[in-house]
Amino acid sequence: MARIASNPDVAVALSADLLARIRTIQIRTRRLTASLLGGEYRSVFRGAGIEFADAREYTDGDDVRLIDWNVTARMGTPWVKLFVEERDLTVMCMVDRSASARVGTPERGRFGAAAELVALLGFAAAQSGDRAGLLTFSDAPETFLRPERGTRHALRMVRDVLAAEPSLGQRTDIGVAADYLGRVLRRRAVIFVISDFLDEGYEESLRGLARRHEVVALTLADPIDTALPDMGMIAVADAETGERLWIDSGDARVRTAYAEAAQTRADRRRRAIASCGVEEIVIPITGDVIAPLAAYFRRRAQSR
Repeated sequence: MARIASNPDVAVALSADLLARIRTIQIRTRRLTASLLGGEYRSVFRGAGIEFADAREYTDGDDVRLIDWNVTARMGTPWVKLFVEERDLTVMCMVDRSASARVGTPERGRFGAAAELVALLGFAAAQSGDRAGLLTFSDAPETFLRPERGTRHALRMVRDVLAAEPSLGQRTDIGVAADYLGRVLRRRAVIFVISDFLDEGYEESLRGLARRHEVVALTLADPIDTALPDMGMIAVADAETGERLWIDSGDARVRTAYAEAAQTRADRRRRAIASCGVEEIVIPITGDVIAPLAAYFRRRAQSR
């Protein structure tokens, strides 16, 4: 069952530290929006449809299906319809706030990386006059901001990623969040799923969402996910199940087994996402989280 915030417009008291953090993200991502994305954003994603713009006289090679019969009857010669793409685009950020997203490398963390990505996408949408919205989720949808235009709304999205109350849910359930967006989004949208994708059984729901919308997976990767540091005997716990055990991280065989298990999970994740017809971009949270997304925009723009 959804735990959607009942009144998302209620003001949230922000600490000076959090305000400074949001301001830093705003300055950094707004600059990058202008310098790195520019025209790529507009050329990569298409609008919700096409609209009639004008008509002109038919010439050899024109598609006969575009003949405007009303104008043709008036003019006495064949005329064809001209269309332009609608630029009324909707961008949705679907951000994982489960327990596994709250652990890992402390410098930025997955929430900080997610906030930067949300800011970049929100400001790119605002700069282009498009709508942007947000859904946060764990094992249920939690906060939903309806798509709106403008920089102020983009900042609200960043704030809601960073300042939201601790998630009520521990587990990641991408499927239930995808199903929710499928129900509430009436217009075609570009949906960025920002998660560690430590989940299973979401393929049918994500595939269904991708049939109606363009979906891009932004997988937040922490080095601790793939390489166990040599720290001797340590207690580890599964953030989502609570299961605890002691392991000897000083044993090379243990570290090798850890890396192999991580590779198996990554391979399974890549196959699952690809099977949904969704493109995946891996975002290392300890590096420049913007660069992989900017490279994706450039690659898509060049292929167009």
